[in-house]
Amino acid sequence: MKPESEATLLRIFIGESDLHHHVPLHEVIVKKSHDAGLAGATVLRGLMSYGASSHFRSARILDLASDLPVVVEIVDIESKIKAFLPVIDQLFEETRCGGLVTCESVKILKYRPGE
Repeated sequence: MKPESEATLLRIFIGESDLHHHVPLHEVIVKKSHDAGLAGATVLRGLMSYGASSHFRSARILDLASDLPVVVEIVDIESKIKAFLPVIDQLFEETRCGGLVTCESVKILKYRPGE
């Protein structure tokens, strides 16, 4: 991806305890995005959330074992993100987990490997 180019940001909101064949779902998503040749992925762990079930997830001291929210962000050109969406659909189907998937247009300002 080139600086000053348009790209798409895919966000996948899931729970930390969501598993795919005993492997954390966020790890599977990042591995599959890498295998698909997507430009980059990051996993963010949240402190608190709720979603369609209205069930709160929190990182309070009393809730150390709780299912914290996780967001996987993946960035690449729109066509590659769209081609990856069926993989996400299949993973959600196989894990039977809940979640939210969003896409938005972004502008790449800088993209380069570290030294």
